[in-house]
Amino acid sequence: MSFWRTYYHIVWATDQRRHLLTPEVEQRLYSYLIRKATEEMETYVYAINGWYDHVHLVVSIPPKFAVADFVKLLKGGSSHDLNHAGGFEGSFAWQRGYGVFTLGETQRPMAEAYVKGQKQHHQQGTTNGWLERCEEQDEGPPDTGLRVEGGVPPILREAPAEYKAWGAPPF
Repeated sequence: MSFWRTYYHIVWATDQRRHLLTPEVEQRLYSYLIRKATEEMETYVYAINGWYDHVHLVVSIPPKFAVADFVKLLKGGSSHDLNHAGGFEGSFAWQRGYGVFTLGETQRPMAEAYVKGQKQHHQQGTTNGWLERCEEQDEGPPDTGLRVEGGVPPILREAPAEYKAWGAPPF
C-alpha cells in the first residue's frame, strides 16, 4: 500500500441553485455521500455540511481517483439515489461543475470547522467568498497565474543535496 495524504475541500451546488436541500433531504444525501465515498472509494470524509443549495465536503481522496472522477461519482450517484429511492418530490439535479481547494495537514481543521459551521455562516453572513461562489456558471474567482509579459521568471533551483547513506549511492 502506498502512503498518501491528499486533502480537499470540495463544493458543489444544486441545479440553478434551487433550495432543494431540506433537513430531510440532507439526512439521506449526507448518509449516501459518506457511504459511497468511504465504502466504495476508500476515501476519508472529515466533514460534510451545506446550505439549501450546496454541499461542502472535506475529504482525503486516494491518488487512484482523480478529483473530477470522485466528484462525478458522488454527484451522479446521489442524484440518482434521491430521484429513484429517496422519496424526493419532483426532480433532483446538481449544477454543472464544482469547486475544489487543496489543503495541507495544518489547514484541514480550519476547513472542517468552516464546513461544520455552514448553517451558522449563512445565517450570520460570515461565509467565505472563495468557498461560496454564486455566479450562474460558478467558474470561481479570476486567477491570472504566471504571465509571459516582462520576461519569463528565472527558475530557482536548490543546490543538489548530498546523498548520505551507508555504502555507495544507489544511482
